[in-house]
Amino acid sequence: MIYLQLFYEFFKAGLFAVGGGLATLPFLYDISDATGWFTHAQLADMVAISESTPGPIGINMSTYVGYTTGGIPGAVIATLGLITPSIIVILIVAGFLRAFKDNRYVKAAFYGLRPASTGLITAACWSLVVISLLRLDAFSSGGLLAVLNWKALLLAAVLLALTRIGKLKNLHPAAFLALSAVVGVVFRFGGA
Repeated sequence: MIYLQLFYEFFKAGLFAVGGGLATLPFLYDISDATGWFTHAQLADMVAISESTPGPIGINMSTYVGYTTGGIPGAVIATLGLITPSIIVILIVAGFLRAFKDNRYVKAAFYGLRPASTGLITAACWSLVVISLLRLDAFSSGGLLAVLNWKALLLAAVLLALTRIGKLKNLHPAAFLALSAVVGVVFRFGGA
């Protein structure tokens, strides 16, 4: 019975939580209040853990709740409950798109979406650049040179150069991420 309830609760969350993993939070609070499977404090811990582990936040949290409630089968069932609505919607949309793939209006719509998606990706990249390479809060007190995060800029330049050198350019991106993590810890990039 617990497995059926896990599937049902997370199916509802997956069906109505539109907008990403954090959109599942109100549903998780509701699940907490309705079932008592976890407290609100534990939910805050789940968010912190889900943010720091790979994968979508909603899936990580559903897996965690399922595991704590029903072990490994509970983790699998809760995760399946969360993703099933998305799979159903994708299959329906794919069916419609297959029927209209040669329609000139559909082709034009997808062609028109290319610049929009490029703009969204560019905006996300710009946000990351501002967060990691600039210190805008230092502008008022230190001028233009204080705005630049020199350590981060130097690391970015070194990594860019390493990705262009001989055999190093064939390394997996995870190697460069690991190198960046080590450099960040050794040189205290976190500001502490």
